[in-house]
Amino acid sequence: MLAGTGSDVGKSVIATALCRIFMQDGYSPAPFKAQNMALNSFATPDGLEIGRAQAVQAEAAGIPCHTDMNPLLLKPGSDHTSQVVLNGRPIGNRNAYDYFNIEGRDELRQAVNSAYDRLAARYNPIVMEGAGSVSELNLRDTDIVNLPMARHAGARVVLVADIDRGGVFASAYGSVWLQRPEDRALIKGIIVNKFRGDLRLFESGVKILEDICKVPVLGVIPYFSDIYIEEEDSMELQQKCGSAVSGKVNVAVVLLRHLSNFTDFAMLEHDERVNLYYTNNVEELGKADVILLPGTKSTLGDLMELRRNGVAQAILKAHNAGATVMGICGGYQMMGLSVSDPDGVEGSIERLPGLGLLPIDTVIQGDKITRQVGFRFGGSGDVENAPAGQCRGYEIHMGRSVMASGSDARPLNVLDDGTPEGCIADSRTCGSYIHGILDNSEVMEWMLRPYAGRRTTSVTDWEAFRQSQYDRLADHVRASLNMPLLYDIMKSDN
Repeated sequence: MLAGTGSDVGKSVIATALCRIFMQDGYSPAPFKAQNMALNSFATPDGLEIGRAQAVQAEAAGIPCHTDMNPLLLKPGSDHTSQVVLNGRPIGNRNAYDYFNIEGRDELRQAVNSAYDRLAARYNPIVMEGAGSVSELNLRDTDIVNLPMARHAGARVVLVADIDRGGVFASAYGSVWLQRPEDRALIKGIIVNKFRGDLRLFESGVKILEDICKVPVLGVIPYFSDIYIEEEDSMELQQKCGSAVSGKVNVAVVLLRHLSNFTDFAMLEHDERVNLYYTNNVEELGKADVILLPGTKSTLGDLMELRRNGVAQAILKAHNAGATVMGICGGYQMMGLSVSDPDGVEGSIERLPGLGLLPIDTVIQGDKITRQVGFRFGGSGDVENAPAGQCRGYEIHMGRSVMASGSDARPLNVLDDGTPEGCIADSRTCGSYIHGILDNSEVMEWMLRPYAGRRTTSVTDWEAFRQSQYDRLADHVRASLNMPLLYDIMKSDN
């Protein structure tokens, strides 16, 4: 288990690297995180939902993702409530106080333990990941993801500490010595992550950490920014906020309060023709060639906020001036004529008018559609004659959208089973429920063509690019860790 001194110390990325390293070394690894809190989720091959981080780690391990890799997923809907997804299916919304109350925890603990047991019967080793800080003393009795999970699995725990944020000695020392003796005995080593500068300057620091924590330092991993691995959640989005520039196609992603599945736009980040930036600044939206309305955990709440802060009007103004507007999932719903929530699935807002850019009406429903899909893209021609299965993506949504009668709009895509999907009003106005639609080069080329011509993109094979990044990450981490010692720790009986 990779446990952290805090959130965002790099546990997920190191877990991804180890999944790849163990696969390269001839093992059959699989990732596991008992409980994840993220709006960035993914659909498994059997149509269930897990956190995106474990899907990425499974891909690095060369295996299909499964709900046993992340049996419990919390999807925040507000500062105080989250949708609880258990074994891939939503079981309702919980406020934080009730969720972390000791009553009912045994049921969840049993569910995540059973998921681990099933996974461990199929794969070896299991690369486990903790959540947040390993030393949240107030939550220790209700914890089901950190050391209690390690105890159930008999896992060797490696503490990950982020030296870039400062305080590495205090955070590592406190994380070790605040544990109960039986839990402290599970911690077998420390990884110092995100080191900047000359590693020789920290040689004495390694010795100090080992002396005060009484466990070996397995390695010091240098900070990197040139290897692309999909992020677990939107903590880094503020670093991607920006503005329009000259000489490139300016693509603006509307920065929603409950933005989800921001990895839908990862391929655009790596296209040399594109300047991709996230913003809710009305002036910067007005400078964009393409405006993307992303998915959201709260369509009606975010739609109301867009009307309140002037972003809705800015999108319509930019569209009237010639910008392309494309919506994905919740963003697609917002582009329609209306969004209704008669059963209060999202909250207290029953109905709002949409942006009116697409002739669709959406009703939010309690049952969630979660599936991977193959589809034929129809934006650039006759969708009926496009090759079947040429494009791939996945759906995760709780709404149904229908086209208004008498409309001249047509479906944007046709799924491989013949079902029409999405809506396109004209070459500058379209939407779809399919996450990952822009990972398909023909869709992205169609969207950029009016602004960038017919030149080849900088990333032509997104799948090959991702695989190459996993290999680069594995090389980077392998070079920094004492792998023989790590293997010895994993194989030891103590």
